[in-house]
Amino acid sequence: MALVLEKAKKLKLLILDVDGVLTDGRLFFDNEGTEYKCFHARDGHGIKLLRQTGVDIAVISGRNSNSVALRMKSLGIEHVYQGHENKRSAFAELLEKTGIKPEQAAHVGDDLLDLPIMTLVGLAIAVSDANFAVKERADWCTTLPGGQGAVREVCDLIMQAQGTFDKVLDSYLK
Repeated sequence: MALVLEKAKKLKLLILDVDGVLTDGRLFFDNEGTEYKCFHARDGHGIKLLRQTGVDIAVISGRNSNSVALRMKSLGIEHVYQGHENKRSAFAELLEKTGIKPEQAAHVGDDLLDLPIMTLVGLAIAVSDANFAVKERADWCTTLPGGQGAVREVCDLIMQAQGTFDKVLDSYLK
């Protein structure tokens, strides 16, 4: 765990997958083909708190979804890459755009599409219900499953490692 915290101290960017990380991975469609996703409020609040500490957030997803665009906009996430099954190209574009080095980034994934980025970042994280091959290659696994608070767990870990969690907590206790 000490190595994970050491890597988390250096982070300037957290990259998230959507299906299976920000959601539980299930896809809901109505009779007209409209897609619905369920996002956890604690994940969203954790993202907002982490952003306030100066860590940038990005989303790279293999699928396109209007509900993802709307949710990311409501969270203030500017770096949203959808429809990128080859996530490596989106990752390269993101690094160029932000000027962040790969070792200053973390990626949270759950499935094989996430491995190309997870092998390049400074901190690779898998949600607890991720595919076994993803968990084997992760530096750290959350205790919570995707879509059920795993992202909040990651945000809290980063803030604790960077020494910003207590300041965030104090703002709620005053």
